[in-house]
Amino acid sequence: MRFLDANVFVYAYYRPKKQLSQKERQMKECAKKIISDVSQGKEEVMMTVVHLSEMVNILKHGVALDQLAPIVRGLFMLDNVRIMGVTREAYFAAAELGDDLRLEANDALAVDVMRLNGVTEIYSFDEDFDHVEGITRLPTL
Repeated sequence: MRFLDANVFVYAYYRPKKQLSQKERQMKECAKKIISDVSQGKEEVMMTVVHLSEMVNILKHGVALDQLAPIVRGLFMLDNVRIMGVTREAYFAAAELGDDLRLEANDALAVDVMRLNGVTEIYSFDEDFDHVEGITRLPTL
């Protein structure tokens, strides 16, 4: 099982208003492959409702709303996707962990949830995870 960061969805679905660089095109194609593998049940992933909400908040500006709702509902219906709830206390603890790891709260929450569930790999394009001991970020482009 791997953690699935919100930015994978952003790269996969967001319609850019500018020409993408070669690296951005690679990231977009890689993100589409990850999402395709997850939707086909080839990958077992977890995320939190916070990361799901983060994805929705970003994509609502770049994806038609009639496309966004099915993406969200579809994630909840997949047996290979675990969407974890987050308590007030857990988010507070993640914010404190973020201070220690020099990560923003949502990234620290991902690390905390991963550690609590024995998950060591994260699908993310956020290079801040590269500096967290015990966490391997995928893909590495």
